[in-house]
Amino acid sequence: MNTSVYDKLQKVLDDRNVEGYLGLIHDDAQIIFHKSGDRFNKSEWVSVVGGMMRNPKFVKDASRCIYEDSDMLVSDTFMSYPGDTKEAVMLVCMLKDGQIIRMETR
Repeated sequence: MNTSVYDKLQKVLDDRNVEGYLGLIHDDAQIIFHKSGDRFNKSEWVSVVGGMMRNPKFVKDASRCIYEDSDMLVSDTFMSYPGDTKEAVMLVCMLKDGQIIRMETR
């Protein structure tokens, strides 16, 4: 049985496994943060996600998969951040060949 992209994503986040995380991101991926308007390609995203995973104050408090099929993944996660803030993050991913090709957060 294949493990879902959501399950793989949760595992690499829990393990703070940057290389495993990047293996889930398609080489042509676009990452978009709606709150800030920032946009990244995979090579730009490498340093951002690496810094987040190395910082123990970035904490995934709880997460649930809302929907996943071979084309799309939607999850809702409660996060804690270095500034001692917390927020809910809606993640919407378009999938291609078992990898994330477009990721948007709200």
